[in-house]
Amino acid sequence: MSWCVPSFTFTGSSAGDMESGNLSLVTEFIFTVFPRLQDGSLLYFFPLLFIYIFIVIGNLLIFFAVRVDSRLHNPMYNFISIFSFMEIWYTTATIPNMLSNLIREQKTISITGCLLQMYFFHSLGNSEGILLITMAIDRYVAICNPLRYQMIMTPHLCAQLSAGSCIFGFLILLPEIVMISTLPFCGANQIHQIFCDLVPVLSLACTDTSMILIEDVIHAVAIIITVLIIALSYIRIFTVILRIPSAEGRKKAFSTCAGHLTVFLIFFGSVSLMYLRFNTTYPPVLDTAIALMFTVLAPFFNPIIYSLRNKDMKNAIKKLFCLQKVLNTSGD
Repeated sequence: MSWCVPSFTFTGSSAGDMESGNLSLVTEFIFTVFPRLQDGSLLYFFPLLFIYIFIVIGNLLIFFAVRVDSRLHNPMYNFISIFSFMEIWYTTATIPNMLSNLIREQKTISITGCLLQMYFFHSLGNSEGILLITMAIDRYVAICNPLRYQMIMTPHLCAQLSAGSCIFGFLILLPEIVMISTLPFCGANQIHQIFCDLVPVLSLACTDTSMILIEDVIHAVAIIITVLIIALSYIRIFTVILRIPSAEGRKKAFSTCAGHLTVFLIFFGSVSLMYLRFNTTYPPVLDTAIALMFTVLAPFFNPIIYSLRNKDMKNAIKKLFCLQKVLNTSGD
């Protein structure tokens, strides 16, 4: 999951070099961080394949469990199911390409494929970030204003918030991707990252890209504002929870927020390390580890957080399996 907030200083090759024929236009990029087959890339391939299958199946179970079990037809679980559905496509934007690069000799991607990967990965990440804000507001209303919760968080409003998160997430990045698609790439074509990201790709462009820095500042501000909104919401939530007289009441109230808070910390913790570094340069190994954290590990833990630690969700998943058995029996 990620919000696209690169920060970099670009010095590209001049247009004169291109016109004089000193540099040839690039049609594909090469990933340099993936090991070769003879260096044991299959040792990484199978664990990553297992994680990807787990992410897809786990999030599908959560999505359909919420849809099937009428007891989970409320705003909180509706948002969780939509978040799980987006997680499938978020990981699909990068992990299949990673798996392919681990077993291929030529670890390349076309410029068009690279732009599409950047667009869908960051757009889905943006949508998830906005949805996490929505989920924080939902918990805020539920705990701080419980008597008006049903009246405020209506199904119609929840549908609007969910759709708005997706639409805004995909629209906010579109101008920047269109701008990048017009840039010429020449000379170097090596990407020192596990997927196509804005900083590594833009550093290969042979023209000035300083105009994009304006959008980068806006994106950085968006991340900070998002974190502040969610943090302030939870400060208020914890204040209200601590005023609950009974220990059982405090435990029950906190349990409804624990999953979302954990996902928020993993999501924005890894995103901040990756995209709010400003001029800090990480060693390549640490850079790759951080990238794996929010592209692979964070999505891997989300189904665990929302299912294994949630009694209602576990019961709904069991009900889903029971329904499947009934359907199979009736079919026979």
